[in-house]
Amino acid sequence: MKITTLIDNVVYGKNLFGEHGFSLLIETDELKILFDTGRSGIFADNAKTLGIDISKIDALVISHGHYDHTGGIEEFVKRNDKASIYIKKEALFKKYKSKKEYIGIPFDVSAIGERVVFIKENAEIAKDFFIIPDIKIYNNFDTHFKNMYILNEENKFIEDNFPDEQFLVIKNGGKINIVSGCSHRGITNIVKTASAEFNLPIDYALGGYHLSGEDDATTDKVIDALKELDITHIGASHCTGIDKYLSLKNKIVKSNVFYNWTGNTIQL
Repeated sequence: MKITTLIDNVVYGKNLFGEHGFSLLIETDELKILFDTGRSGIFADNAKTLGIDISKIDALVISHGHYDHTGGIEEFVKRNDKASIYIKKEALFKKYKSKKEYIGIPFDVSAIGERVVFIKENAEIAKDFFIIPDIKIYNNFDTHFKNMYILNEENKFIEDNFPDEQFLVIKNGGKINIVSGCSHRGITNIVKTASAEFNLPIDYALGGYHLSGEDDATTDKVIDALKELDITHIGASHCTGIDKYLSLKNKIVKSNVFYNWTGNTIQL
């Protein structure tokens, strides 16, 4: 199994491009699953540079309804006419930052048609590939809702506590691997939810940890909680922030902590 990051904020060489967004591809001999699409179609251009054929992808999983994870869906459906798109209906809510800036999905998802599959409960979309749509809050300090709002049907702003967020679990070799988008509901809560569901050792936890901009005290609480979860490999991306990634790297010594940049490949 191979996991390739197609878009992240950070990029090194290889004639690839980065942006404020996140997308990665999971490949086995029988299956290709794309997780998020970044904020534009650049993920598809990077895929082409890396020799990846977007038209061959079997499924697309969307972590939540922010533009930097969904903006490339339009380009994806232009290049791929078969893959189902797994998303929660709550991802269609009108999402705003600081009640001013629209940061939701930048197009009408209904235009895609029957390829969209709305996830309501745990779903095994292929053998050993599971979408988990309900993230329990074990650690309230590890939630990232600040200045995030939904404009409801009464045209009023309410706090967005991300009922749309979901993550992917891959079972492999008697362990689980976790892929998250931005972890607004908290990476420690995501990992603990996965552990409660599968009761297996955790190999990789990949994705954005949403620590960028968090105060040091909160970051330290998240790091301390991560230490207790016994994750073998921590691959931080996107909204983690480079400074907070360095804190993870320096303080979590029992895990292999690395930055998962654009073009990085992981072999499971």
